[in-house]
Amino acid sequence: MTQKIKIAAALGLSLVLAGCGGGRLATPTGGGGGSQASFATGPISNACNRSDRKASNRQLCGCIQAVANTQLSSSDQSLAASFFPNPQKAQDTRQSDNPRNEAFWKRYKVFASSAERSCSAFR
Repeated sequence: MTQKIKIAAALGLSLVLAGCGGGRLATPTGGGGGSQASFATGPISNACNRSDRKASNRQLCGCIQAVANTQLSSSDQSLAASFFPNPQKAQDTRQSDNPRNEAFWKRYKVFASSAERSCSAFR
């Protein structure tokens, strides 16, 4: 599996396990200029935190959730979260000829790219 597919699968898995709904949003405190990332609790952060991925941590998972809250519906988050315990499901969804899965995967790719950009400092 390529690194981008692994990241996409990791992001998706965290979505389903965390359940539906937005959750609390917080902004980290601290000095230093630059942009601040937001952190949220919810389906993605819960799934991400439960995953066995080496790179996962509370800050990264909360950041990914914050991005998901702005870009994915609760049903999209649920589908993506289901990828964490079953990475093959991500591959099957990506390769599906089902129009609903194709539309989801387009949204998911945009989300994954945004999360990667927004949350890269926490890896």
